Amino acid sequence: MFSLFKSRKISDAHFGELSRSSGFWRSTIKLGSCADVPLAVAGPKDGPDASALAEAHQVASLFPEWQPIIEQALFEHFEPYFEAIAAGEYSVSNENLRNIKSPKDVLSGAKLQFVAVGPIGGTMTTELGYETEWDEEHLLGIRFQAGKFVELCGSTVAS
Repeated sequence: MFSLFKSRKISDAHFGELSRSSGFWRSTIKLGSCADVPLAVAGPKDGPDASALAEAHQVASLFPEWQPIIEQALFEHFEPYFEAIAAGEYSVSNENLRNIKSPKDVLSGAKLQFVAVGPIGGTMTTELGYETEWDEEHLLGIRFQAGKFVELCGSTVAS
């Protein structure tokens, strides 16, 4: 009887086993030095959306090209915090933040938490979610559509 409520599992050559949970098909992805990053792919109960899954398959190959864009977006988000730290208006317990001086340094204060692929506003979007040491209240989403940077979204509230 309880098998009726179990999620169906799908096998994928890139991601292994995907299982459905909370409206997404879930597995993990390796991006650069980040292994086992949670991956969420949109799709109905019968399987992942074909275009979302195809987009997810491209993420690993696009990630090296995206990394400087991600660094720049995170650095631009960090700059007001850096200015407040330098002015003594924002106290930090982590000295690492004082050492972030350029986009190349910013990932020392950020950690990739998830990759999600699905439609946003009718357009297939890949979002990489970063937790940062300077913005403890939000997960920052770096969004790409058709392989191109769209925006940094800071409205995802960390739980």
